[in-house]
Amino acid sequence: ATQETAVSGSAFKPDGTILYVCGSGTDSVFQYTLSTAWDVSTASYASKSFSFSTQDVVVTGVAFNDDGTKMYMSGSTNDAIFQYTLSTAWDVSTASYASKSFSVASLDGNPRQLNFSPTGDKLWFIGLNTDYVYELDLSTNFDISTASYNSISFSVASQDANPTATFFKPDGSKMYVVGINSDTVYQYST
Repeated sequence: ATQETAVSGSAFKPDGTILYVCGSGTDSVFQYTLSTAWDVSTASYASKSFSFSTQDVVVTGVAFNDDGTKMYMSGSTNDAIFQYTLSTAWDVSTASYASKSFSVASLDGNPRQLNFSPTGDKLWFIGLNTDYVYELDLSTNFDISTASYNSISFSVASQDANPTATFFKPDGSKMYVVGINSDTVYQYST
């Protein structure tokens, strides 16, 4: 709460030693160090952050590529996903806008948390307005400007009509969704 009072998304470094939290209160992402990997009770603010406000003033999600040199933000003011370059891997204070984005306005006007496949050829995001998880194909891995909707989607409205985040198991066999209405995490087999 010292950094952000309207948390809207989070992500971890693959080894669990760094946590990232973004929010719509400050339109920024904040970086935390975990002294014990994956144990959030050992987290401390690393005094590193980055503002997304030039691209969108309602930040709703954050994600990274596999090596931490690229960062992505979803925003619900411009209904798009934006790409950033990190000059030092996993250090958000070194981020800069890569002038690459993809509009999801035709799918959902309120995109939330986003996830990439391990190889970066697919991206999933959840839409708060439509209650669907949407799948995008990337013709160049981890390059959001090459994204296209492949007409694959899945409704989670029967479980929660206000979904805010989705996450995939790395091998793609499980999907998890959390929503505002039920305050519950749901698991799906794919």
